[in-house]
Amino acid sequence: MATVSPASGSIARIDDYRDLARQLRADSIRCSTAAGSGHPTSSLSAADLMAVLLLGHLRYDWSSPKAPANDHLIFSKGHASPLYYALLRAAGAIDDAELMTFRKMGSRLQGHPTPILPYVDVATGSLGQGLPIAVGEALAAKRVLNAPFHVWTLTGDSELAEGSIWEGLDHAGHEGLSNFTAIFDINRLGQRGPTELEWNVDIYAARVKAFGCEPIVIDGHDLAAIDDAIGRARAADRPTVIVAKTKKGAGVSFLEDKEGWHGKTLDADQAKAALAELGAITSRTFPTLKPDAWSPKPQPAPKKPQLATYTEPLATRKAYGEALAALGAARSDVVVLDAEVSNSTHAEDFKKTAPDRFFEMYIAEQHLVAAAVGMQVLGLVPFASTFAAFFSRAYDFIRMAAISQANIRLSGSHAGVSIGEDGPSQMALEDLAMMRAVHGSTVLYPCDANQTARLVALMADLPGISYIRTTREKTPILYADRLDDFRIGGSRIVRGGGADDAVAVIAAGITVHEAVKAADQLKDEVKVRVIDLYSVKPVDQDALVDAVQTTGGSLIVVEDHWPEGGISDAVLAAIAEAGVSDELVHFVHLAPRDMPASGKPAELLAAAGIDAAHIAAAVRDLAG
Repeated sequence: MATVSPASGSIARIDDYRDLARQLRADSIRCSTAAGSGHPTSSLSAADLMAVLLLGHLRYDWSSPKAPANDHLIFSKGHASPLYYALLRAAGAIDDAELMTFRKMGSRLQGHPTPILPYVDVATGSLGQGLPIAVGEALAAKRVLNAPFHVWTLTGDSELAEGSIWEGLDHAGHEGLSNFTAIFDINRLGQRGPTELEWNVDIYAARVKAFGCEPIVIDGHDLAAIDDAIGRARAADRPTVIVAKTKKGAGVSFLEDKEGWHGKTLDADQAKAALAELGAITSRTFPTLKPDAWSPKPQPAPKKPQLATYTEPLATRKAYGEALAALGAARSDVVVLDAEVSNSTHAEDFKKTAPDRFFEMYIAEQHLVAAAVGMQVLGLVPFASTFAAFFSRAYDFIRMAAISQANIRLSGSHAGVSIGEDGPSQMALEDLAMMRAVHGSTVLYPCDANQTARLVALMADLPGISYIRTTREKTPILYADRLDDFRIGGSRIVRGGGADDAVAVIAAGITVHEAVKAADQLKDEVKVRVIDLYSVKPVDQDALVDAVQTTGGSLIVVEDHWPEGGISDAVLAAIAEAGVSDELVHFVHLAPRDMPASGKPAELLAAAGIDAAHIAAAVRDLAG
């Protein structure tokens, strides 16, 4: 552990830092007071840290925020957005008029930073996320891009209780990410009072060191010490964490280290007094450093992946892995991350064609998603996989990724009761509902290997959050032709399709095969249309409306998912939005309703009432 004393920086430079810190404090108060909401005291505690970083060390071309050599700065403590926007004002990225639109309707300066501003990499505000995302950026910069920039993140002390922070630091230490620095703003006070460790910076430093990173402990208001620490961090040969002891509300006597001010703004008289104490300040633009010229090596143009065509039964999770391998050979921008289950998800197949772009994230699902979000900031195309059930642990990261306008691809294997003997702790029965609820998401659930491969290839170019649900068991091959016809928002009729169809059975994934068995059993009794609704979101509304019109509204949805939020809800919402009257629909929903246990896949499908026998019985009842 290193402790820095005030021994560096010329007097002139320190004076510039001091002037900028005063301006950052004043502007944080001004914009939050005008807004009538925000977190000025959390901003004041880190003003000295950010003044030194901006003026003395951050290498960034503000006229070209996407320049590949720019450093990256993520405010993990996103509630300190007044400070971030004041920093942009000081750099000349925004003007004073825009600064004063903070938190107003239509402003780019939202309550917490979002990428509606081109200088913002990712949305923050849900604590514990910015740091592991920054680690993902640093990891891609080092291992894939060989980029020269440094990644910085400002972290509050309250969020250091989040496990995701330590997942990120653990991986930074494991990978030796010397291009990564976290700055801990240890201001002692959280939302409702003191934090767990208050000002015990030695404990923070010991934890940082235990995770393989280098702690540098400083007084976070000593400008020379800050300058020296940041300089050493950039030059270090391993990841660094600057543990800065600060005071919440620093710089204003009636706010400094006072409880009860978190998330509260100053009224007009208080703001006037605070600004008077800070001294007469006119917001001005400060000169900052630009990065050295650098561009990534030209990469070969993407090719069309050479996807396998299957004739024998194969698990869709295996087809997912082989499609990744094909993408790895065809495209240099595709990266794959997995949470130590790659021999089950079959993401390990990617290592056969692009081992340098495969990232083992271990059992740390929050960091798995965070790192994928960080990598896509840099223009990469990440696929992240784990058991579908375990994405629930990382759901807040997925939700925030949508706010970040991130483009990430997620694969959840071992879904539903059909996984068999592993039991309910491993059975994702909520994942379709979870992923459908994400803004702008795409949700896919293939039933055979050929379909899976083609959908994985389509995912590579999808915007937003896309999710593919794969199956543990081998499934028969249903599709031997028209393989290029699969599309996002599509479906396929695999049985029936005539004008005399009496009942439509709508399924996806494992239940498609059960529905096919039922339709084949009933071929001499009832005309059954089986719709493979492989695109759960967006859903094929036209196919569903046609099924209602053809069958007189006789619909059965069968799914290996809890009744709430899955395929049934997607179907009913689509036909309602199409204007189909409830009176025209005769609807049956087959889904697991009791907590499953261990057993053979066939036993569990039967127990859940979603096997061929139960589907056939439901068809007979509805048709009769």
